[in-house]
Amino acid sequence: MEINPIKGLQGTITVAPDKSISHRAIMLASIAKGKSFVSNFLMGEDCLSTIECFKKLGVSIEIKAGQIYIDGKGKYALKAPGQLLYTGNSGTTTRLLCGLLAPQSFSATLDGDASIRKRPMKRVIEPLMKMGAKISGSNGDYTPITIEGTELKEIEYTMPVASAQLKSALILAGLYVQGKTTIIEPKLSRNHTELMVNGFGGEVTVENNIIIVNPGKELFGQKIEIPGDISSAAFFIVAALIIPNSEIRIKNVGLNETRTGIIDVLRAMGAFIAIENFRDGMEPSGDLIVKTSSLHGVEIGGKVIPRLIDELPALAVAA
Repeated sequence: MEINPIKGLQGTITVAPDKSISHRAIMLASIAKGKSFVSNFLMGEDCLSTIECFKKLGVSIEIKAGQIYIDGKGKYALKAPGQLLYTGNSGTTTRLLCGLLAPQSFSATLDGDASIRKRPMKRVIEPLMKMGAKISGSNGDYTPITIEGTELKEIEYTMPVASAQLKSALILAGLYVQGKTTIIEPKLSRNHTELMVNGFGGEVTVENNIIIVNPGKELFGQKIEIPGDISSAAFFIVAALIIPNSEIRIKNVGLNETRTGIIDVLRAMGAFIAIENFRDGMEPSGDLIVKTSSLHGVEIGGKVIPRLIDELPALAVAA
């Protein structure tokens, strides 16, 4: 492979679909009533692991020409898998399924690849067990994890760290309890689950860092277009900023405020980043126009870090 220097980046591109939103679209469509259609889905191994798990749980899911069709039967229509739910290398699939499977009427076992088997699940298992979940893992908190479905109770839980996976697992479990589930996070983490639950007809309210899941709402099938992943866009943004004579447009990038810390920090460094064609749907998105800029150093920390945690390597290059 030869990489040669260029005189500038010019043109219009799209980036890979957002992985976090792709996972959640399958999960919520699977427990909603009616048909859902997901376009621009990320056909990566992690997201395909989520699809395979829900097929084993009895959900009709078809992939046609890169689009996903889900025929959901409602929150209580999932079925005992009858076989291991293999989550591959996907921590999101593994942790969120813990929350969704805990209140079901059947038992299931989750396991992943060698990497997943080394990732502790205690952070998710502990609060779910406080809700009454029956969960046992290898050496306490590693996969394979067996979840014996049971009736859960409401909880008020203060998260030890800002974690979208932990928060999402508790939200999914909270959809099935009789009372309100209250989650308090120390800093704002990505809120794709909250937005999507509400988009499907559920009721999750957020005030400051307090999330309240109101149970009893039925979810209904939706049409979802997955926006481009801002984590993937970050590398092209930085490249255009630091290579002379560059101007690029990145189309249909997710602009969820819990994920746009990279834009805020780069703008503080002097970056020219404009937003056009903004669309405020279930997930906000738009086109980014990025031009070569003279950057200067800044200090970052605190609340902005969870909003750009995946983009720190790209930000380091800009620095």
